[in-house]
Amino acid sequence: MTITEDAPTATGGNGTGEVGKARRRKEDQRLITGRTRWTDNITLPGMLHIAMVRSPYAHARITGIDTSAAKAARNVVGVFTGDDLKDIQGVNANAWPITPDQVTPNHLPMAVDRVACAGEIVACVVARSAAEARDAAELVDVDYEELPAVLDMKEALTDENLAHPDLGTNKSAFWKLDSKEAGTGGDVDEAIAKAREDGVVIEREYRQQRLIPAFMEPRSVVVDPTGEQITMWSATQVPHILRFLLAATTGVSESKIRVIAPDVGGGFGGKLQTTPEEFIAFAVGRQLGKPVKYTETRSESLLSGHHGRDQWQKLTLSATKDGTVTGFNVELLADLGAYVALVGGGVPVLGAWMFNSIYKFPAYRFSVQTILTNKTWVDAYRGAGRPEATYGIERMMDELANELGMDPLEVREKNWITHEEFPFTTVAGMTYDSGNYEAATARARELFGYDELRAEQRRRRESNDPVQLGIGVSTFTEMCGLAPSRVLGSLNYGAGGWEHAHIRMLPTGKVEVVTGTSPHGQGHETAWSQIVADRLGVPFEDIEVLHGDTQISHKGLDTYGSRSLVVGGEALVLAADKVVEKAKVIAAHMLEASADDLEFSGGRFGVKGTDKGLGIGEIATACFAAHNLPEGIEPGLDSEATYDPVNFSFPHGTHLCAMEVDTETGATKMRSYVAVDDVGVIINPLIVAGQEHGGLVQGIAQALWEGAEFDENGTLVTGSFVDYTLPTAADTISFVTDHTVSPSTTNTLGTKGVGEAGTIASTPAVVNAIVDAVRHLGVDDVPMPCTPERVWRAVQSGGADRQVESAGDAQPHFGAAAPNQDTPETEGGAQ
Repeated sequence: MTITEDAPTATGGNGTGEVGKARRRKEDQRLITGRTRWTDNITLPGMLHIAMVRSPYAHARITGIDTSAAKAARNVVGVFTGDDLKDIQGVNANAWPITPDQVTPNHLPMAVDRVACAGEIVACVVARSAAEARDAAELVDVDYEELPAVLDMKEALTDENLAHPDLGTNKSAFWKLDSKEAGTGGDVDEAIAKAREDGVVIEREYRQQRLIPAFMEPRSVVVDPTGEQITMWSATQVPHILRFLLAATTGVSESKIRVIAPDVGGGFGGKLQTTPEEFIAFAVGRQLGKPVKYTETRSESLLSGHHGRDQWQKLTLSATKDGTVTGFNVELLADLGAYVALVGGGVPVLGAWMFNSIYKFPAYRFSVQTILTNKTWVDAYRGAGRPEATYGIERMMDELANELGMDPLEVREKNWITHEEFPFTTVAGMTYDSGNYEAATARARELFGYDELRAEQRRRRESNDPVQLGIGVSTFTEMCGLAPSRVLGSLNYGAGGWEHAHIRMLPTGKVEVVTGTSPHGQGHETAWSQIVADRLGVPFEDIEVLHGDTQISHKGLDTYGSRSLVVGGEALVLAADKVVEKAKVIAAHMLEASADDLEFSGGRFGVKGTDKGLGIGEIATACFAAHNLPEGIEPGLDSEATYDPVNFSFPHGTHLCAMEVDTETGATKMRSYVAVDDVGVIINPLIVAGQEHGGLVQGIAQALWEGAEFDENGTLVTGSFVDYTLPTAADTISFVTDHTVSPSTTNTLGTKGVGEAGTIASTPAVVNAIVDAVRHLGVDDVPMPCTPERVWRAVQSGGADRQVESAGDAQPHFGAAAPNQDTPETEGGAQ
């Protein structure tokens, strides 16, 4: 199916056929012609500009700050230190303490007496222009007493040096899920012990490198304290959550705070944080009583915006000699960085329900130790825990296939849940409602030409071709929606999983849709219009979607975790159905018919067996006039609804990747990539294709190019796009995408999430392909990113450095010290 075709399985609501139509996005006209307002474009009368003074040290005590030169600089209005703001600046909160005894450092937006990572803010300068503020910030003289920096996760376990000396430990929390203890499966230790006697046991250690979200629009915030309310515009994914935390931590009444997320240029999880810069701008605006703006530079964004991933994975998989899996033990170390971010501690925990993936493991255990270091803090990045889990299990399934001499697809098919077995409760206790892994894999195999490529691979090996061909497989599922609320509550998560929608039927017959979701590139204005048009039978063009402003959308939990459609979309359906029910009573009265005799189709109520009828727009107009309403019926059709899901949604898919590897240079080249995803019922194929293609590039980038690297002093050495290598269109190929459809059974629309699928599935598919190309040379792992140097070294050593992250540095087991394991490669560089 091409991206311009309508979805073949679309199900219409009331005759408009909007659901499933490949409509171009409403938003794009203003976005691509520059007729929109990013936060940095906002200018208010008398507005001042803020520049931040940041620590160059990863860990240091602040012994003095001299602001006199900065205060005397041209057009400087004020200079503020942590001491100046400490009573009003609020705090960056952690909303998900994963254990009752979690060790959580106090995270002030502006440091007062100590910094715990490079880039932490120690002062700010306010001036009449951004350039003058930046120039004056250079004049702030800060004295530091440098302290030992904790930069290595495994060394941090020893507590020899402390990221936060006042806490007495670098260990934040230990969390575990055990199938035997939970009653969802057997004893994993027994399964592994038995396999050592008469089966097979695969043990591997993998590194999930640190990544940077690198969204297109840098973060920006404007605060106007001059009205009855304090209004904040911010390039954020979470305006409702930001408003709540500003009120909760500063003491300002929530009713006196208005947060607006205007058009936001991407996020990928990187803007779901409540940032120090937002709190500082809020405090400075209040102090001065004037509008203020802060917009970060790109280097500030890469350094001080939160990072993602950063795990060690120690994995043990047991199976019988025929390839049937019997147990899986997952041990993680997760670097939180200097602070426990908004949901940072919980991100690796999300993997607990996904490492088992689509496979029928009878015994399973997952544990994670979260660690504090003196690096930039870590939080959700596209996929958030699910890509890490999928990478681990899909690499292990390939290792199992190789150990037993089986085809990688064969070993997966032997162990996955069949479509007849749904709904299926997994060994991790999660109930998957629907899926068809067989259909997705068969379609992917056909589009990929799997058998033909395997034949070519054999020919290249037999001829000793210096360019070898590898085939990578990734069959995955993910949990989307971050709900229901009662489940989140049982995990001590600080918020719910519900979403809110409000539909306003205007007197002219037009429709306003108010949503609690907050898009930043997903196309909500288009897709939400399609859902409501389909449900109410009104023209797509007659619907306006309002979002991102807490004054207009007073209730909501915003956008992240592929939740918007499966939660926010369902709230729209509930609200629209309420509109129809209200209108039906009024239509029956106006048509002098029984409500039971009315049919609603194509936006019109008709009396069965007659040609009498009324359009829903006509009824909206009649409600406005209120001249002829039934007794006891209030004027108006407006309706709202709050939806709390009964379960997560579980998209899945099969991704196949062919990579060519030059064994003499280590250079890699992608030959073909096929992705067949099942995301349930598709609302707009064009939007889905965009999400899939973007996700694929991000996941492939982790496999091949991206990695945040720090030197031995804790300085980010990949602090620009010269060193942090994002792919461009020239670095990628044209992907082949298609879909199978197994509708979700837990929501009305039958939808599943799609925003993170490509990122989750693609990374292991690429690495599996690279390893597959050179496995016959003794290689069974290449650490990410799989740069030519790393591939070449793996080939040269014949796999002897499988446990090597940086060139020449052996990776020890968990708990042992390993110097330089997090530093960039010294010979030729990692990029």
